[in-house]
Amino acid sequence: MSGLEVLQALSARNELPPTIILTTFDDDQLVLQGLKAGARGFLLKDVTLEQLVEAVRTVAAGGSLVAPMVTQRLLAGVGRMQNQFTSLEQPDPLTERETEILRLLSGGYSNKEIANSLKVAEGTVKNHVSNILSKLGVRDRTRAVLKALELGIV
Repeated sequence: MSGLEVLQALSARNELPPTIILTTFDDDQLVLQGLKAGARGFLLKDVTLEQLVEAVRTVAAGGSLVAPMVTQRLLAGVGRMQNQFTSLEQPDPLTERETEILRLLSGGYSNKEIANSLKVAEGTVKNHVSNILSKLGVRDRTRAVLKALELGIV
């Protein structure tokens, strides 16, 4: 099986652990399929050891992490893709701060990086991210960014 097939099989059985896909990013469709199957992280294979360790910690702690370069490619291709994620049709409005954090999420920044940028505690960012997920009716950060793009929020 390919890595994507393993991811899809584990997801179908509800046995998918927090997963990071390490890729050369040759195929945009593969990345989207990985997201749909439940991957919570995407990194390019040229990451440093420190970046990889931080990504593992982030995903293991319940977060999501998409390399900024991968996010840029996804954003560039968002007009060509169709959203098939189940989510609320009319999400609750986001506060200014939630919208600001969602924009930073779409840039691929971690909670820690967002907290440092906004000069707030990382726990505060986690609370805002939780509110964003709830209001958009999605289950993870990646889907929140995709939903926000679909709705024109970011």
